[in-house]
Amino acid sequence: MAMRGRKIGFLGGGNMAAALIRGLLHSETMAADQIRASDVKAERLAELHEKYGIQTSLDNDEIVRWADVIVIAVKPQIVDRILAPVGVAMSPGDLVISIAAGVPLEAFESRLPKDARVIRAMPNTAAMALAAATAIAPGAHATDDDVATAKALFEAVGRCVVLDESLLDAVTGLSGSGPAYVMLMIEALADGGVKVGLGRDTALLLAAQTVYGAAKLQLETGEHPGRLKDMVTSPGGTAIAGLHTLESGGLRRTLIDAVEVASNRSAELGAQMAAKLRR
Repeated sequence: MAMRGRKIGFLGGGNMAAALIRGLLHSETMAADQIRASDVKAERLAELHEKYGIQTSLDNDEIVRWADVIVIAVKPQIVDRILAPVGVAMSPGDLVISIAAGVPLEAFESRLPKDARVIRAMPNTAAMALAAATAIAPGAHATDDDVATAKALFEAVGRCVVLDESLLDAVTGLSGSGPAYVMLMIEALADGGVKVGLGRDTALLLAAQTVYGAAKLQLETGEHPGRLKDMVTSPGGTAIAGLHTLESGGLRRTLIDAVEVASNRSAELGAQMAAKLRR
């Protein structure tokens, strides 16, 4: 019930904002009259109004004055430009939630009114399918109720964990960038299916459904993936032969390295963004 009576305003009406709006409505976490959005593109606002029945505006200040939960859903490069006017328009006690990648809590807290309550979030693109993995990090003045509100927002589009901000680069390397790794695996599995005689569409459907089913099985059972793997691998069978090939090809190490490299790159980009915002 964390969102009961709240008014949420999205500054930016892109894909992630649209996914969150859809999730809030689909899960009945909020009603359309509790949600508003702003954007620089009138055609995008018209699309959001037509699809979701929410009120929209070209004026960020109007949205900020109306809302008590303000979601910063603009590109990171634009954040610095909008924060000063947001700070003027917001009321004491408003909660600011940022999904602007790489922009640290410090940048918000130093530009918004003293004691502003801010939460930084790192959702991933699976929010568009209501299956996101999101991590949120509360700022210095965020309350337990604020964290509950942010969790309710992101749980409307998937699963959410609360972490220290220092771990958000690791989240970016794993779940933030992870959909790209998994898409590559789905494509490769489908290519394998085509190589052994399946039609392209059939192979792709089977590959994607297999990845979805395996992930769902692990999430719903809570079993260690190694144990679930062992359930599929009978002595001298097909799965163990395939697993031998994957191990020989270094799949496990390659995925670990991918997460590490992406996490380090996220830290680099975040440091660059923080330095730019300090100027």
